Amino acid sequence: MIAEAQQHQFHTGVHFPLRADHARLRDALFLSPDGQERAAAFEHIQEELDYMVTLRPGYVLFHYPKPVILDDRVDWQQWRFGDRREYIYESETSLEELIRHSEYLFDWLSRKGREYHFQPILEFDGLNSYVYNQDFLERLLVRYPDIKLCLDTARLYQQDRFDPNFDAGTLLRRYTKYAALIHLSSVQVKDTVRHSHYPALPELSPADGWHPLKTISASSVRRTAG
Repeated sequence: MIAEAQQHQFHTGVHFPLRADHARLRDALFLSPDGQERAAAFEHIQEELDYMVTLRPGYVLFHYPKPVILDDRVDWQQWRFGDRREYIYESETSLEELIRHSEYLFDWLSRKGREYHFQPILEFDGLNSYVYNQDFLERLLVRYPDIKLCLDTARLYQQDRFDPNFDAGTLLRRYTKYAALIHLSSVQVKDTVRHSHYPALPELSPADGWHPLKTISASSVRRTAG
């Protein structure tokens, strides 16, 4: 794959981590309130960056925030987590703590991006009011313009359906200008979540619980392209 990418000049990217490791969680918990867990997360990222040097990816993508910070008021049973360590509740941390750890993350990833010649990309996972009601993340994206976002339309729509405090359209209008990637897929949300990451087909109707692709998704793609 590496040889083909280099010979034919394919644009390659890595959804962290590149290698499966059953002894570790998939995502690096770089915002954990636990200092040892944060240190282990950055060590894991460093090991993967050293391993993928020969691949020379154009970008490396990480889920943000991790651990996910859950709004205590919301029923998150429909959200998929592989391990209990992947999330904490808003009541268990503070906005100031999130800002402090995020500032360190942005500075660290920005330096590593320059050192290893890749663009760091953060993909939104479950979001809480610390992210969508505050402006600290926008300030960091302006301060570190080499770090971009990935917006997953299915994930944002899913949260929009079961979280009364969250509005996917508002978030897309606010953050799409910082996005380098759009993961465009659909998901059906009725009494339960069905058909996750389903192809974004034009015949899928919002009346049947499908993502309204012609409005939110098309708008976000146009804004990113522009």
